[in-house]
Amino acid sequence: MSISVRFLPDDVSIQAEVGEPLLQVAERAGVTIPTGCLMGSCHACEVELNDQEDPICACITAVPSGQSSLTINLYVDPTW
Repeated sequence: MSISVRFLPDDVSIQAEVGEPLLQVAERAGVTIPTGCLMGSCHACEVELNDQEDPICACITAVPSGQSSLTINLYVDPTW
């Protein structure tokens, strides 16, 4: 199943498959998400998903099922 993924703040959209890793989707869209450990420990890849309060680690997260669209808000952490 394919869903629309939108990356903010640049408003880049791309189609992605449920279960596809977020980092892979971002790469296909030409969007860079900073990474560090690639295991979710360092939190360098934190993004906000669909206006949730708690950020998620993009390196260990896949496109979720049960949604027709997904918005990923990239923000810059000055410590990375």
